[in-house]
Amino acid sequence: MDEMALTALELAKKIRKKEISVWEAVKAALINIEKREDILHGYITVDQEGAKKRAEIVQKRIDAKELLGVFAGVPVAVKDNICTKGILTTCSSKILENFIPTYSAEAILNLERAGAVLIGKTNMDEFAMGSTTETSYYGVTRNPWDIEHVPGGSSGGSCAAVAAEECSFALGSDTGGSIRQPSSFCGVTGLKPTYGTVSRYGLIAYASSLDQIGPIAKDVSDCAAILETIASYDPKDSTSVKRKYYNFTSALVEDVAGLRIGIPKDYFGEGLDLEVKRAIEHAVKVLEERGAFVEEFDLSFVEYAIPAYYIIASAEASSNLARFDGVKYGYRTKDDTRLHQMYKKTRSEGFGAEVKKRIMLGSFVLSSGYYDAYYLKALKTKTLIKKAFDRAFEKYDVIVAPVAPTTAPKLGESLCDPLKMYLGDIYTISANLAGLPGISVPCGVDKKGLPIGMQLIGNCFEEDKVIRAAYTWERSQEYKRCPIVKEETKLYC
Repeated sequence: MDEMALTALELAKKIRKKEISVWEAVKAALINIEKREDILHGYITVDQEGAKKRAEIVQKRIDAKELLGVFAGVPVAVKDNICTKGILTTCSSKILENFIPTYSAEAILNLERAGAVLIGKTNMDEFAMGSTTETSYYGVTRNPWDIEHVPGGSSGGSCAAVAAEECSFALGSDTGGSIRQPSSFCGVTGLKPTYGTVSRYGLIAYASSLDQIGPIAKDVSDCAAILETIASYDPKDSTSVKRKYYNFTSALVEDVAGLRIGIPKDYFGEGLDLEVKRAIEHAVKVLEERGAFVEEFDLSFVEYAIPAYYIIASAEASSNLARFDGVKYGYRTKDDTRLHQMYKKTRSEGFGAEVKKRIMLGSFVLSSGYYDAYYLKALKTKTLIKKAFDRAFEKYDVIVAPVAPTTAPKLGESLCDPLKMYLGDIYTISANLAGLPGISVPCGVDKKGLPIGMQLIGNCFEEDKVIRAAYTWERSQEYKRCPIVKEETKLYC
């Protein structure tokens, strides 16, 4: 039996029925990691011994009927900016190369309560700053659909691991599209919840007002069930929201009759690849045929989203990353013992180029004389963008948009043109600025065989509508396994 070909829910069901043991499921994931990691590099840490011990504990609890969680025994991978007690957590940065947390993030604790088995930590752009998983101190991750292309980012390692069947599902974090964009590039499903739905406690912060943990999986059903598992009110997180309901799986209904779908004209104009546009238009047509009401509309302030996002995110990053100074934990330079020189050399040696760039930009926009001109203006723009979405959701239940202007670029292309990389976030960052839920679902492949994703955005706390629309579309398609899984030998040619 090919355990890793199953969805997480299907695998969990077979474990409950004792058709598969927990160790067999975990071992299947570890075997795929051993076969594919030399090429893909989706993981930074693979905790083989720890995974085996956790599998034994979970199996005993399942056998004793103490553990009835929906993901009991299912192997999961976690992005390396989410703290895991006793397991290396680096944010893909040299400055945290030796950091082992003494506690686990709330989302991890919720997964453990459900019986999921952590097998490793996935590669990412350093401190989640990037869109390609090429800024990692530990090297690039490759796209399982074509190893000459990027997997997207910053959650590229998690998305590549799910696509290559090196785990059943994974957790990522989304600051400006970092779950949705790599999910699109890797042909998997990724869900960014409403801001505050999943606790940020234990998520190493990039931009605190934008960061959100979310699930990455093979399909919408898995994502809904994972979100139901990890979402909770957490008093340890001041931005956590106590919601009226967390029953996201109830939205898994193949029915969009009467659902009002808005298509923003601003997202389908110049700069969008024709193949991407056609694939999304086809998906929208399917939803319309199933009974959805579809209409184009103007979504204002789109052109201001990228500058507002990069000012706010960089400003918050410069503040959040000030804690990494070589004193309390992490890397410390060995060349200087004088305090201020030690600070400077530690940060200079410990951070990569992209992180330094954003820290400097953030420090600049927060500095005296520039705060009002840049940061304050960006916050006002953020409010205007939120109001534009509020007006749109008075008329529409769901907004459909591309995830990215193109499919996955080749390795090295984006780093040669940073502005192009930043512009690649144009369709995803507005959801973060407005705190909205969004999902990326596969909707086709281009002529090069690379996946195309469709993004569905909902109003705050209305994940159910987004999930229902995504599920209805998904039910009209077959899940496409990536070439690495289908043609193992092609990887080594």
